[in-house]
Amino acid sequence: LAIAAVAALVCGFAAAAQHSNVNVVNYSTASKAKVSVTAGYRFTTSQPSAMAMRSGPIEAAPAGMTQRETTVVASNSNVAWNGLFMVSGALMGWLLAGARSRQSTPLQQVVSCTEVALMTTTSEKKADAAPAKPLAPMRTRFAPSPTGSLHVGGARTALYNWLMARKTGGTFILRIEDTDMARSTRASEESMKADLAWLGLKWDEGPDTDFEKKVPYRQSERGDIYIEMGRKLMEKIGPDGKSIAYPCFSKQEDIDALKTATETTGEFQGTFVSPWRDAPKEEVDAKIAAGETYAIRFRVPKGKRVAIDDIVRGPVSWDAEATIGDFVLLRSTGVPVYNFCVAVDDALMGITHVIRAEEHLTNTLRQGLILEALGFQMPTYAHCSLILGEDGSKLSKRHGATSVAQFAQEGFVPSAMINYLVGLGWNDGTEKEVYTVQEIVDAFTVERVQKSPSVFDMQKLRWINAQHLHNMSDAELGALLGPFLVDAGLCKTKDSPMAEVAAHMCKQKIELLVDAVPLVKNALQWDLKATLASDESATKMAGEDFKSLVAALLEAVAAGEFPDVAQADFAEKYAAWVKEFGKKIGRKGKQLMQPLRLALTGVMSGPDVGCQLRLAAIAEQEGMPCVKISDRMATLKEFA
Repeated sequence: LAIAAVAALVCGFAAAAQHSNVNVVNYSTASKAKVSVTAGYRFTTSQPSAMAMRSGPIEAAPAGMTQRETTVVASNSNVAWNGLFMVSGALMGWLLAGARSRQSTPLQQVVSCTEVALMTTTSEKKADAAPAKPLAPMRTRFAPSPTGSLHVGGARTALYNWLMARKTGGTFILRIEDTDMARSTRASEESMKADLAWLGLKWDEGPDTDFEKKVPYRQSERGDIYIEMGRKLMEKIGPDGKSIAYPCFSKQEDIDALKTATETTGEFQGTFVSPWRDAPKEEVDAKIAAGETYAIRFRVPKGKRVAIDDIVRGPVSWDAEATIGDFVLLRSTGVPVYNFCVAVDDALMGITHVIRAEEHLTNTLRQGLILEALGFQMPTYAHCSLILGEDGSKLSKRHGATSVAQFAQEGFVPSAMINYLVGLGWNDGTEKEVYTVQEIVDAFTVERVQKSPSVFDMQKLRWINAQHLHNMSDAELGALLGPFLVDAGLCKTKDSPMAEVAAHMCKQKIELLVDAVPLVKNALQWDLKATLASDESATKMAGEDFKSLVAALLEAVAAGEFPDVAQADFAEKYAAWVKEFGKKIGRKGKQLMQPLRLALTGVMSGPDVGCQLRLAAIAEQEGMPCVKISDRMATLKEFA
């Protein structure tokens, strides 16, 4: 108690010296409260049992942590002593400071020892959380430029937006940003829409929906809207008494010449200052009357700052005047620039949340200025980190498949792609790695998206894909395998019964859908003589014991004891027959299974024998290339 009293006095006088500003800043991460700052002193608990004190001003949050202002005094692991130390010191400081200055900040709240115990970094207990309020329906959008394929980064962006719309009962909008007429193609747009459909990311508004009959969702079809908005900004007067936008008659060569001249004299400030920004109205009107073309520039207000509270990156702000200067809204050709289109479309389409790649973060400055000038509320932004290759560079074609179409062709399945893509920057705080799509919808929140870059791991994606294949029913997997078997020339139609049998046979042996193709192909082939000539272990097995087994097999076939391979349940009946056959000839285990496999499939190892024979029978029925069961039996007679 004596020690505590002395500590209280020391801390109290320190607080008085700071005018009783008991300002506590809690820095928190996933591992809860780690740092507390009290009355100008900083208590750091990097380890649960350690405590250090040093004087100095309150500092910014350490990298990777978030800062939260509060009047609550935080804690350490030695709850009783630290709680008494901090509470007593704070109270004494308040009393002394109150005697010194009536203008001191009052102590608003002091934590009891029980409350301190709830905040310790060791075995912390959480108070019962209040039920989470349902999120308001969000209107999100995915706005690709149709200049190529849909790649991993774009697919993840679309997924995050789709998830938040589904989670909140909101609306997911597909908007085509095709203002780059030289590079945009309708073929690319159709390809992207097909990829989104393959992933299962169905859009509620956009191309190919009923809404398209009322509202265009391609920027190339919204030109009149942008021109009208540009005129409004030219007519609208800002706080400085000047129009928010103005006509600029400077040609590109004039701009380049001005930049060169000012750079030479050292007067160039890094942004272009249009000579038409403050030109006399009479001169501007004369130019317009003469029919001269002009661009429409946005007049950035002097000293203007734009700030956002990004869900992923935290607070971000810019000095607009110093960063960009006056910028073009519509070119002299009448073509709107990208940022103007995006801002106008987000406003008119009622977008509440913009979730996109971090490379668009700087675009937010221009878009924010435009939205504010038009009188629209800015949406909430979330700028997600880049996706890197395993070498640490930005993911590109040299890292392998990067487009959604390529992954589909290689045999990845939509649910696995969704599962993997969502994890590139997000987790739910558990060790779980395999999710259904609905589980992802239920668990996903943008707040848990990390700001650090993610590394694309192809082996991890293959593993997740395998787990999804393993968890499918034979019918589900068969429906996905069918097209691959048709393309390989192994069956006639994608809904052939061969697909479901192949699914049952291959499910636990494949990572990709294409992996099933060689397994099925091998099942349709049979070349015992080639195996005996090339496989030493097979040659050793093909002795008198093998011949006697083959003779017994042929007798069973001739007697009608061997199951009918034409029947759908052949594989199950074959398994039962093998047991009886083994009893009959007095063999079991490897002495039975290995020579029987060699005789019926022509090889020493492989998938389930019953499934392989059933596949051969179906291929025979469909007239597809295969070694018929009857031909195999005929050849086996040579070994009996």
